[in-house]
Amino acid sequence: MKLLRLTLKNFKGIRRFTLEPNGANCTVYGANEAGKTSLVDAYLWLLFGRDSQNRADFAIKTLDQNGQVIPGLEHEVEGVFDLDGRKLTLRRVFREKWTKKRGSATTIFSGHETLYYVDGVPVKEKEYQARVAALADETVFRLLTDPYHFNRNLSWQERRRILMEICGDITDQEVIVSDPSLSELPSILGNRSIDDHRKIVQARMSKINQELREIPTRIDEATRALPDVPDIDEAELQSQIKALYDVLAEKQAALAQVSSGGAIAEAKVALRECEAEIQRLRNEQAARQAERTGELRRKLIEAKGQVDVLTTEIAVAKRRMVQLLDDAQAVEREINSLRIQWHERNKQEFVFEQDTICPTCGQPLPQEKLTEAREKALAEFNLAKARDLEEISNLGKRRRAEYEEIMGEYNWLSAKLAEMEAELVKRQAEVDRLKAELEAANNDTDIALDNAIKAAMERKAELEAEIERLQADNREAIEKVRREIDAINGQIKDLSQTLARIQARKAGLARIEELKAQEKALAAEYERLEKELYLCEQFVRTKVNLLEERINSKFRYARFKLFEQQVNGGIAETCVTLYKGVPYPDLNGAAKINIGLDIINTLAEHYGFYAPIFIDERESVTNLIPVNSQVISLVVSPRDKTLRVEIEEDTLLKEAI
Repeated sequence: MKLLRLTLKNFKGIRRFTLEPNGANCTVYGANEAGKTSLVDAYLWLLFGRDSQNRADFAIKTLDQNGQVIPGLEHEVEGVFDLDGRKLTLRRVFREKWTKKRGSATTIFSGHETLYYVDGVPVKEKEYQARVAALADETVFRLLTDPYHFNRNLSWQERRRILMEICGDITDQEVIVSDPSLSELPSILGNRSIDDHRKIVQARMSKINQELREIPTRIDEATRALPDVPDIDEAELQSQIKALYDVLAEKQAALAQVSSGGAIAEAKVALRECEAEIQRLRNEQAARQAERTGELRRKLIEAKGQVDVLTTEIAVAKRRMVQLLDDAQAVEREINSLRIQWHERNKQEFVFEQDTICPTCGQPLPQEKLTEAREKALAEFNLAKARDLEEISNLGKRRRAEYEEIMGEYNWLSAKLAEMEAELVKRQAEVDRLKAELEAANNDTDIALDNAIKAAMERKAELEAEIERLQADNREAIEKVRREIDAINGQIKDLSQTLARIQARKAGLARIEELKAQEKALAAEYERLEKELYLCEQFVRTKVNLLEERINSKFRYARFKLFEQQVNGGIAETCVTLYKGVPYPDLNGAAKINIGLDIINTLAEHYGFYAPIFIDERESVTNLIPVNSQVISLVVSPRDKTLRVEIEEDTLLKEAI
């Protein structure tokens, strides 16, 4: 793709300018702010609607001398391109929209609109974008037209991705085959990746390191914890303890024999028998008492229940009687009110006022008409009065019947209440009688049983006194045997403590040997893991070298550092552009431009698309490296206050209007 002509009209600060390289390389000269960058902005806006800083909302409109927007202008960029011998003309116009409301003679500003043309034919925005996208993706286009874009605007991750896309990655098998020392790695890895296995190995080595640091401390702690023991055989010590336990058993048997002397044992048996007899007699006494009072208690509970029921029924009857009296009084008041209404209505007299003059004609009315009207009014009055009196009378009769019904229920309840109160007195008397009988039954005891219990208690006291006397006689003998038992227990305790120290020392020594064996095994495992980690790192280093060699072989001048060594010995991914070992940010302006052109050459070959390259700050480069694309150089020239264009082998002077 080559640029044949680029025409700007009212674009930013340029009123009209045409760049016409006709597909050849050209150089645009101009002082600062003369409009060189505006050419690049116009070129990119024509294609993608954005400026060189990737902004879609930059200021396009032309300003007057006071910095104010000149209204009513159309802002336009048109480009003519050569696509392998076929011309393509693209045009984009940005203008204001002025509308006139119905009935108004003036127009008002209502916004902006953008118009699109392909080969002079108006098209919609989506069609225009599709036509441009068919040439190249915007991201790819910027890579191929701006020598600074790859290294300045892209993140290192995106740069690395593009390089990998161009050169392809290297498989693990290719890396292993390239270095015979890595032949053991597949069997070590199994189904794990290099990164996963390295993480596992490093985690395990870190844990082993921690354990190896702790083991000497544990051995020292175990050594210091070993108890001092006498020079005695463990088996002999256990034999002495067993012999003492045998003697102890004999002494305990002797103590039991002394403690359970014959007379004392007989006395204790008699005491237990006496206590059992006392308990039997008391149980029999309680059973007889329950037999005498059980029926009385049942009758008393039943009588109390009847009293409670009557008390409740009396309370309910009293509340009902109060309610009935209230209802009767209310009905009686209503009857009295109806009686008054009847007499008042009955006393009402017929009153008739009649106009003797016709309201229509003003003539006196005939006497027969007057008489007829009076008789009709009197009949209606008498009929209404009779109907009202009958209605009041009927309502009074109904209220009287209701009153008599209420009072009938009240009188019935009054008689019923008297009966219930009399019955309550009888029931309460029955309760009092049963209480007295129950109290008398409780105080009535069986004299024979009382005497038998008293005699048994006296016998128990005698037996307890006899046992106390016999035990006092044996106490001295028992105390002697107990002292002997305590002495034997003391010897057993001392020997057992010594045995425990011997066994603890034995266990401590075994633990020390176990820790030493563990230390040896961990050291061997650590050595094996070190070898596996070395193989993983050697794999990464080999892959790094192969990958960088493959990628760098695609470029003539640029070199790329895709990995960097970390302090901990690991390797981290990166993407740094180098030229003769110098990182891109540290290069001078000329080197940055040529490195950018070298990258564009490789990318254009990879994507199979060549686009015009705009080189800003071209004055910093004496010699450009050869490129296969059209080059448009932008040179700062203080003496050129307006843009001047030179085309290779043919110089044309053009100025911005």
